[in-house]
Amino acid sequence: MDHTTRLGPASASTTRVVDVLVPVALNQTYSYRVPRGMELAPGDVIGVPLGPREVVAVVWAENANPDPRLHNRLKDVSEKLDVPPLRPELRQLVDWVSNYTLSARGMVLRMTLRMGDNLGPERTRLGVRLVGEPPRRLTPARRRVIEVLSDRLLHGKSEAAREAGVSSGVIDGLVDEGTLTVEAMPPPAPPPVPDPSYAQPDFSREQRSAVDVMRALAASGSFHVALLDGVTGSGKTEVYFEAIAENIRRGRQTLILMPEIALTGQFLDRFAQRFGARPLEWHSELTPRTRARNWAAISEGKAPVVVGARSALFLPYADLGLIIVDEEHDQAYKQDDGAHYHARDMAVVRAHIAKIPIVLASATPSVESEVNARKGRYQRVALPSRFGGQHMPHIEAIDMRRAPPPRGRFISPVLAEQIRHAIERREQALLFLNRRGYAPLTLCRACGHRFACTICDAWLVDHRFRQRLVCHHCGFSMPRPNICPHCAAEESLVAVGPGVERLQEEAAHIFPEARTMVLSSDLITSIETMRSELNEIAEGRVDIIIGTQLVAKGHNFPRLNLVGVIDADLGLSNGDPRAAERTFQLLNQVVGRAGREQGRGVGFLQTHQPEHPVIKALIANDREAFYASEIEIRERTGYPPFGRLASLIVSAGDRPTAEGFARKLAAVAPLDERIQVLGPAEAPLAVVKGRYRFRLLVKSLRNVDLSQYLREWLAAGPKTKGNLKLEVDVDPQSFL
Repeated sequence: MDHTTRLGPASASTTRVVDVLVPVALNQTYSYRVPRGMELAPGDVIGVPLGPREVVAVVWAENANPDPRLHNRLKDVSEKLDVPPLRPELRQLVDWVSNYTLSARGMVLRMTLRMGDNLGPERTRLGVRLVGEPPRRLTPARRRVIEVLSDRLLHGKSEAAREAGVSSGVIDGLVDEGTLTVEAMPPPAPPPVPDPSYAQPDFSREQRSAVDVMRALAASGSFHVALLDGVTGSGKTEVYFEAIAENIRRGRQTLILMPEIALTGQFLDRFAQRFGARPLEWHSELTPRTRARNWAAISEGKAPVVVGARSALFLPYADLGLIIVDEEHDQAYKQDDGAHYHARDMAVVRAHIAKIPIVLASATPSVESEVNARKGRYQRVALPSRFGGQHMPHIEAIDMRRAPPPRGRFISPVLAEQIRHAIERREQALLFLNRRGYAPLTLCRACGHRFACTICDAWLVDHRFRQRLVCHHCGFSMPRPNICPHCAAEESLVAVGPGVERLQEEAAHIFPEARTMVLSSDLITSIETMRSELNEIAEGRVDIIIGTQLVAKGHNFPRLNLVGVIDADLGLSNGDPRAAERTFQLLNQVVGRAGREQGRGVGFLQTHQPEHPVIKALIANDREAFYASEIEIRERTGYPPFGRLASLIVSAGDRPTAEGFARKLAAVAPLDERIQVLGPAEAPLAVVKGRYRFRLLVKSLRNVDLSQYLREWLAAGPKTKGNLKLEVDVDPQSFL
């Protein structure tokens, strides 16, 4: 219940003024007059003039003491929108995230107001129905329309035109002839409500104890963090579904965050099998009308369960009672554009502000969550074995120094032999390589010229399927040439290194009878395409799957029993302090796709360093050894979660400007013995989109208010002007 003071209509003697937050890249509120007769309270969604345009904004506070000098310059609030107000807990979250991440409050608010176009009552849609005789002049186009509408039911006008393959003018002509009539379409039926008792599964004894914890957690109705820590295939999803069922029974809303909503087709099916209906979706692929409809349903409390990408965290839930963060370790939860925030961490903050429980689920928890569980801040709910008695995959290393592939090939003979056996057994094999395209580099054999991006410090990736060389940082692309632009040599260009497209070419050569499919984000045209390809694999219509990290994210392939990791060392040597953690998590998740339903899964890691601690921990299936080693290193070096980090990236159109500003900024950093300022140094990706980049890294003790330190430093530092840009990232995940 929002017990805020109502701001009544302006009287003749007083002018009410409210402070309004607008969704633009500014931190402060603006003052507006409240027109006579309009009642407003903090949280109300309103329309206000901002410069020459009208924007949707939110009343943030009453301004009891407006500056009298501004009285004649204040503009009036244009309208109060007929939508529920933003609740105090959501406004508090906006302020908290802005304060912590140093993002403009308006940019954080913008995420709560992403309701699409046409907010408000839906316009009436018109449909057509066949009622009269065919017209005298019956063209082929008119005949097709009459055939489509021959059932004499009401059809949407645009759908009927599309199905008949005609323009809307043909429909209008038949209406004029009296053959068709126009009627208002009934509003779409609300989606069915998930039923918590629809199909309760049978749980193993191990799962039942975890289910009891989940139900008690949801029933508690108070802030509490549980880490649902279960091996791949242990049934984590079915277990946390019981927390959702309990929350539905209590009449409250549930938010399920997923790292990449486009890949959740199987999840939506599993949800519908358990609850008899699908949850409401929230992600960037929704049409504006669907987005507006879903936003309204969420804010009015008509959406019991919402599954969404990270931005779903900022929606205006009417009565949020539970948050689930699936695959909580996933790097995709970090937002690197606009407001820089980590959705998992901000979900814990929202749960704390709203005083509700939150469940973090993973087979390979982040080091931060693992430490919190070890210290008792989070309750660990463990599922140490697979459901149905299935074994964890057996993992072996293939030492590439002793069993290398033939020259110009990338699949070791040992792995090729194992794939052959799997195909003979009518099982599926997965070849994993976290590198899109055909090859990461193209060079000229004659002169050594390497194809690089014209505006980034990066090589162009060869994409053979599209016949283009592409920069993965800015999107620049060019046709793959036939001659070297540097020395004009013909037929001299050679691809260096493998990508998934090249791997498919090699697999097709070694196993010509096998059916192969590449799963890579750059080859997916839509969510529907992705889901249909995943269904093909699940139904056994593919023998060898070749994929990037896309295949690691929670998919269930019943016939998949063999996983081959082509380059297990790929993520281990890039200078990233999180490299070991990321590699361990990714390879564990990928190999965990094997042997989930039948047979014993096996994983092969092609590596040049089988003695590396990450590789040894994976082979020994010794998760504890990996976490103990990684936590000890983090504690000794003061890296998160035992210390705090912030990254400041200075960029400009030329190198001297960027470097000069970065040096001036470093020179005025406040002295504090608990805080180190490292740099400036060229960022690992020194040029992106034609902008030169320098980085300062700030490292502090864990108990330091790093956000406040940064705020004071930037206030005293030089100001950006011209094409200079300064980006602040508190708790960075990427070090490029």
